[in-house]
Parts: sequence; C-alpha cells; structure tokens
Amino acid sequence: MSAAEGDARPVHGGLAGQTVVVVGGSAGIGLETARQVRAAGGEVVLAARDADRLRQAAEELDPVRTASFDALDTERLERFLRELPTRVDHVLVTAGSPSYTPLDELDLTDAGRDFGGRLAMVLATARASREKVRAGGTLLFIGGTGGRRPAPGMAVTGALTAALPALIANLALEVAPVRVNLIAAGFVDTPLSASLLGDGLEARREQLRQTLPIGRVVGPADIAALALHIMANDALTGATYDIDGGQQFVAR
Repeated sequence: MSAAEGDARPVHGGLAGQTVVVVGGSAGIGLETARQVRAAGGEVVLAARDADRLRQAAEELDPVRTASFDALDTERLERFLRELPTRVDHVLVTAGSPSYTPLDELDLTDAGRDFGGRLAMVLATARASREKVRAGGTLLFIGGTGGRRPAPGMAVTGALTAALPALIANLALEVAPVRVNLIAAGFVDTPLSASLLGDGLEARREQLRQTLPIGRVVGPADIAALALHIMANDALTGATYDIDGGQQFVAR
C-alpha cells in the first residue's frame, strides 16, 4: 500500500457553518483536517510557514483567509489570532516537529528552543484565543505517543510528551468555556515523516504494517477524523487522545 492507505475521508456533519483555524494547514495532518472541515460544510482559515504550499492549499480549499508565518514566533502567532476579524469556532495547531538528538550531540540552545518553544506556542494560542473562539469551541493541539518510551535521543521529545497533557489539562480550566484538547499520535504517514526518514520511509511503513495491531499505517485522514470528532463533541475538554494504531504497545 502507499502513503494514502486508510485515507478515505469521512464526512463529519457536526461542523457545517463553523469556522476552523488551522495553523500548519498547508500539508500533512493540517491540510487533511482542513479538507475534511470543508467536506463537512465548514469554513477554514489557513496559516503555515511555507508560503508556496500555503498558496497551493488555498487554491484547493478556498479559505476565508490565509497567513504565512512561523508558529514558533509566538508574538506573530498571537497577533494573527487576535486580528481575526470575527470569532471562530475552533483552532487546530499542528506546527512543530520532534527532536531525536542523542545527548552527546545535543545543542542546549536548540534543545531549549525545541522544548520551550513548543510549550510557548500552546500558551500563546490559548492566551490569544480566549476572546476569539466561541464558548464551547475548542483549541486542539497535536502531540505524540512515541516519547513515552525512554530511548537514546528521546530526552527532549520524551519530556515534551510528558509535559503537554499537563499543560492541556490546566489550560482547559483557564480558558473555559473554550475547550482545550490534545491528540497524541504515533507515526503518521505525512511529508514530515518522509523528510525525517528519507530512504528508510518504505521500510518503516512495512515494519508498522507487520507489527501494529491494526495491520496498517496511520495516515493523516485518521488524525483528521479524530480532530473533527473532538471539535464537534462539546463534552470533551482537558484530555489527551491517543491515536497510533497501538504503536506504543509493540517493539520499536
């Protein structure tokens, strides 16, 4: 199977007429979530760092508006959210990538930026969204399950994996009645995964097909379908939702 395995796009009826801001919406999980929102009758606002890919996504999805910037620039991120002309229903932030650097090769400045920058991005989103997201809407972030298992090179990612659920739970109280949730994914077959693995991508796919309890690779559509469910179900807040096909339960 290819990267598209499992990528049938379910149409979720609970978002018709709603507006979803997708930060990191030009590729991978963010782009697929935006597609599913549009298929469900919702509107999207797209933000991404890569201006060229953002233009391509905009041509496909006809968003309400777009903005190109690095979401780790928290000042710019907050300004973008605060300058939204009207209230929105949901904000999804997919920006950021994991760090797999062994301790002996670790640059402490980079490590601090990777860890602190991701936490600051979540905090900035929550602070700027309080007056822009309607009551009962949600702030939704993407984390991971892979960092729960200690291994060489996983120190920064493991610490971040542990910190994010606690941060999300606390923010759910601070920004209520806006809801705050976290999706913890394992390997997802995205362009980011392809860039990280290079020539090892197909071998990793095959390994996962053979070892995961679900017998297939998790794709962006799987994550997007969960994201839409969390947005539509207004009883969900302060929680972390695992979606890794059982990856955390099997050998690496």
